[in-house]
Amino acid sequence: MDSATPTSHIRLTSHPGQGTGAAPSIQWGAADPQQRNPVVGSTSSRSQRNVIGTHSGSYGVYRALAVAAGNLERGHRADLTDTAPTDLVGPYPGWSDASRIVSIDPWGASVQSVFAEQLAAGFDIRPTIAVTKAHIHLPEIKQALAFQRLQVDGRILLDDASATVTKVAVEPVWWLPGVAERFKVKETELRRALFEETGGMYPELVTRSDLEVFLPPIGGQTLYVFGDIRDLANPAITLTARVHDECNGSDVFGSDICTCRPYLTHAIEECIRGAQAGGVGLIAYSRKEGRALGEVTKFLVYNARKRQLGGDRADKYFLRTECVAGVQDMRFQELMPDVLHWLGIHKIHRLVSMSNDKYDAITGSGIEVGERVKIPDALVPADARVEIEAKIAAGYFTDGNVPTAADLAQVQGRALE
Repeated sequence: MDSATPTSHIRLTSHPGQGTGAAPSIQWGAADPQQRNPVVGSTSSRSQRNVIGTHSGSYGVYRALAVAAGNLERGHRADLTDTAPTDLVGPYPGWSDASRIVSIDPWGASVQSVFAEQLAAGFDIRPTIAVTKAHIHLPEIKQALAFQRLQVDGRILLDDASATVTKVAVEPVWWLPGVAERFKVKETELRRALFEETGGMYPELVTRSDLEVFLPPIGGQTLYVFGDIRDLANPAITLTARVHDECNGSDVFGSDICTCRPYLTHAIEECIRGAQAGGVGLIAYSRKEGRALGEVTKFLVYNARKRQLGGDRADKYFLRTECVAGVQDMRFQELMPDVLHWLGIHKIHRLVSMSNDKYDAITGSGIEVGERVKIPDALVPADARVEIEAKIAAGYFTDGNVPTAADLAQVQGRALE
């Protein structure tokens, strides 16, 4: 009986021979996709799986709910007709360098073509990267047009003030030996921590050392490219880029306690201007809400910052986060450059970021960075002065003076209303 058919018993995959074997093992870093082999993490046929976890990242649970509720047929397979990328990416040398890319599948956007034979043979292979075209509309761009900082060109910026982009969605695909090496830990220690800190959700992490690829239940990334996506790999063409970590409150709703949306929209304006001048622009947006601590933790920290003795203060900015979360930051930018290598990037001419962690991760991965662009002072909300001064004092890039401890003690935000 096919494992996709509901039965009265549950088949575990915790040990070899109990649900895997038909799909060839993954040879990470192989230049030929036929030697690398496809990532098969579908739930429709457990006998084919060659990875730990399942597709769709944090949305995999919703798939389970849909099946349980009877809204989705168990074992449904996606019809991939006409879903191929609108723009071809790669392959680039980094795709076959196991030290360059460890957290995404380089072949994830092209499974329809490179694994056509395996799909025809019945393997349930699903894309982990999708590439499409889109228009984005932002009030800040309309404002830039009104103040003549930008002009309509009919190619990048249209008459209705929308910007044309190539949009790329990326799901995480972790090669565990490479991830362990990136963090300078033993693979066994990484596997055990992942197993224990997720409540034992994936026993294969500790029982199936033969399975080296993990599809973690976390958010992925979205890339927005202004101009020709192939130009990203050409170091002779000026690249303006920002690597941005999700901040829903600011990015979407305009909360003024941080600089996230102003910096993001400023970067988009810079990307458009650069693309119009013959370059190319890139926004790499990662789902790492609240420094990957989560939004609940972030809001608890907001309360603690504003209710502490003396109110919200720059000299206590990181301390209040650490008191609640145990750490200042869990974004771990070590994995972030992978998507840049997937795009074939060798040089970022203008990096719109003040983050020392992001800069160090990018340059440490072998990508050259030219100019660093800070957020203009005029774009920093009044209630975000605490954040920006604390970050500059902690080592963030600035072209001005670095505040002293005494200076930080004077920088305060609004109290909790």
